[in-house]
Amino acid sequence: MRSILVLIAAVGTQACQRERTVKHEHRRVKRQSSNVTFPPVLDTNEQVLVNSFDNASISTWSYYYTHGAHVAGTNRTMAQWTADRWAEYGFTSRLDEYYVYLNYPVSHSLLLTYPNGSMFTPSLQEEVLAVDETTSYPNRIPTFHGYSFTGNASAEYVYVGRGQQVDFNRLKALGVELEGKIAVAKYGGPFRGLKVKNAQENGMVGCVIFTDPSDDGNMTEAKGVTAYPNGPARNPTTVQRGSVQFLSIYPGDPTTPGYTSKQDSPRADKGNSVPHIPSLPISWIDAQPILEALNGYGTAGAEVNRTGWVGAIPGVNYSTGQGAGASLSMSNIMEDKYTPIWDAIGIINGTNQDEVIVIGNHRDAWIVGGAADPNSGSAVLIELAKAFGKLMETGWKPTRTIVLCSWDAEEYGLVGSTEWVEEYIPWLKTAAVSYLNIDVAVSGPLPGIAATPDLHKISTDVMKKVIYPFHGNTSRTMYDVWMEVDGEIGVLGSGSDYTSFLHRGIASIDMGAGNGPNDPVYHYHSNYDSYHWMSTFGDPGFLTHKAMGQYLTLLAYHLASDSVLPLEPADYVPELKTYLSDLNETITSSNGTLDLSTLNSAIATFTDSAQQFNALREFAISTNDTELLTVVNHKARDFSRGFTSQGGLPGREFFQNLIFAPGLDTGYAPVTYPGITESITFRDDFGAAQDWVGKTADAILVAASMLKT
Repeated sequence: MRSILVLIAAVGTQACQRERTVKHEHRRVKRQSSNVTFPPVLDTNEQVLVNSFDNASISTWSYYYTHGAHVAGTNRTMAQWTADRWAEYGFTSRLDEYYVYLNYPVSHSLLLTYPNGSMFTPSLQEEVLAVDETTSYPNRIPTFHGYSFTGNASAEYVYVGRGQQVDFNRLKALGVELEGKIAVAKYGGPFRGLKVKNAQENGMVGCVIFTDPSDDGNMTEAKGVTAYPNGPARNPTTVQRGSVQFLSIYPGDPTTPGYTSKQDSPRADKGNSVPHIPSLPISWIDAQPILEALNGYGTAGAEVNRTGWVGAIPGVNYSTGQGAGASLSMSNIMEDKYTPIWDAIGIINGTNQDEVIVIGNHRDAWIVGGAADPNSGSAVLIELAKAFGKLMETGWKPTRTIVLCSWDAEEYGLVGSTEWVEEYIPWLKTAAVSYLNIDVAVSGPLPGIAATPDLHKISTDVMKKVIYPFHGNTSRTMYDVWMEVDGEIGVLGSGSDYTSFLHRGIASIDMGAGNGPNDPVYHYHSNYDSYHWMSTFGDPGFLTHKAMGQYLTLLAYHLASDSVLPLEPADYVPELKTYLSDLNETITSSNGTLDLSTLNSAIATFTDSAQQFNALREFAISTNDTELLTVVNHKARDFSRGFTSQGGLPGREFFQNLIFAPGLDTGYAPVTYPGITESITFRDDFGAAQDWVGKTADAILVAASMLKT
C-alpha cells in the first residue's frame, strides 16, 4: 500500500510506494548541508553491522519472497520462514495470529457499449512476459481491489479526474449529472479508496480506476522510451491493484474498530469504512477507448481547470463526457472471509526492559512478486537480523529491547500492524521509544525519509555513516545524495504501518528509496513489480538495498544502544511554528477569524519545557548521574504521548495525534493541526475549529508537562 516517501516533486508515482506526490504536498523540513567525512568514520560495533550486509544474500532473500503468492492471509509458510530466519540469527521469534475480515477476487468483467451499439471488452489482465517468469505463474493474482464491493452496475459514465471531493464539486459546478452514473477516475491524488467513497457519496453506482502514463516523468513510450520488459518505460498493460478501504476513516480490520480481531471477537458493521459500490482497476491501454468515447462531450479536460485532471494517454482529451451516450457494464464478484493472518515477531531483550525499539515491514503483496513493495524491505529485515546476530556474537547486548515485525495484511488497510498495536497498546504506550518503518525499501535510487520531528537529528546524522551507491558513484554518503536529490524530511500522514504507532504518540520514521523522472518506471502493485524487474531495472546488484539496510540498522543500533536516548523533543518547536504559519494561511484564505492565542501560548510553554529538558539532560550527562539520565530518557520517550491525549478526530476517532494526521480526502498526505484545519476546510465550521484550537493547545501542554523539570 507505503511506505514511503521519497519523491522528486515532478513525478506522480504511486506509493505503499503510495501516491507519493500527493503524500508530500505539504511543507517539509529542509536540512542544511554540513561537512560530511568520507569515507565515514565508524566505531567498532558500527563496522560489524555495516560489514555484515551482503548484496548477494539480499538478492537471495528477495528471490524467495517474490516467487510465491502472498496475498494477505494466504501464506503462513512465508511468515514462519521469516520467523525462522530471524531465530537463526539470535532473535526469539514467534507468529502472532489475528482473525480478520478480508475478501478475495472470484470473477470480474467490464464492457464498453458505444451509442451505435458496438462494443469493446477490456482484458482486465496484464500481459504474460516470457522473460519475467512470475507473470505466467498459474496462481498469479487477478487484477482486483481489496475490500471492494460485490455487485454489478450498468450505466453511462463520467470522467471524474483524480476523484477528489474538489473534482466532484467542479463537475457539479459544470452541470455534470453524477447520480446513477459510473465514475471513471485516474490514479494519483487521494488514496484509491477515497475515490470510490467520493463517487459513492455523489450517488454514483460504480467506479473504474485507471493508471495513466502522465505519472511516469520522462520515461514514457510517447517520449521514445521502450516499454518493459525491453526497456524502462511502463508496460501499457500494467494494472495497479490495491485496497479501497476508506483509509482516512479507520485502518485495520473494519469489523473490529478500536479492538483486537480474534476468532471470537464481536464484529461491528463495516459499512462506514468500506465501499457499497463495485470498483475495478484497469490499465491505461484498456482505459484508452473508454476515455476516447467521451472526446468532444461535456467540458474538455483543459477547460475543467483542475489539478491532475489531464493525463497523457494518446488520443484522449479527458473530457467530462456529459451526453456522450456510451455506457459501461461492470461486474465484480468477491469472496468475503474471516481468515487468519500472521505477524512474524522477533525479539532481542535489552537490559532496560521498559524501553523498546520496534522495527517493521509488511510481508503481504497483491501479486506473486512484490520485489519493491514490500519485499525489498522484507529482504532488508532478514539482513538486519543477520547483522545484529553478528554483533551479538561479539558479546554485545542492546540497552533497549529490539522487536522486529513482519506484518501481514498491510495492503488491505494496515491490518496486521493495527491489530497488533491494539493488542499490545498498554505495553507500547509504557515502553515504546520509537517505531522504524521500511516498506518499499527500494523502487529506485533516490533516498528519502519522513519522520516525527524528534527523530530528525538522529535520522540525518546516521545518513552520514552510510556509503550510498548512486548511478554507479560510490564516493558519497547517503546524506550527500539525499541533500542533492531531496534534502527534506517529510511529515507523516498515513499509508503504511507506522500509522498505528504515530497515532498512539510513539516517535516514528518511514524510509525508502524511490524513482525520479529519469529513472525506470516502477510498476506499483502490478505483476511487473517482480524479481526480474528489480534485478534488471530497479536495483541491479541490489546495492541500494544494501545501503538502505545499513542505514536502518545503524539507526536502530543507536536508538537501542546510546546511553542518551537520541530523541530531540526541542526539534518539535520550529515545526509547531511552521504548522501554525500554515494554519494562519488556511484561515486567511477561508475569510474567517479564529483566536489562536491559546495555541500560541501552548507552543511557547512547550518551547520553555523543551529548553528545561535540554538543560536537565546536559546536567545528567555532565554529572554522569545514571538515575537522572533514566528520568530524562523516559521523558524523551513519553512526551509525544501528550499529542494524543485529547481523544480522536471527529468521525474518525482512531486518529488521535492532533499535530498531524492523514487528510480526510487524501488518505495518505498529511494535514497539520488536523482538528482545526479540517473544521475549516471541510466543514466551514469556525466554531468547531475554535474548540479544536483549545484541544490542540491542551495536547501540546500535556506534552510540555511531560518534559518540564
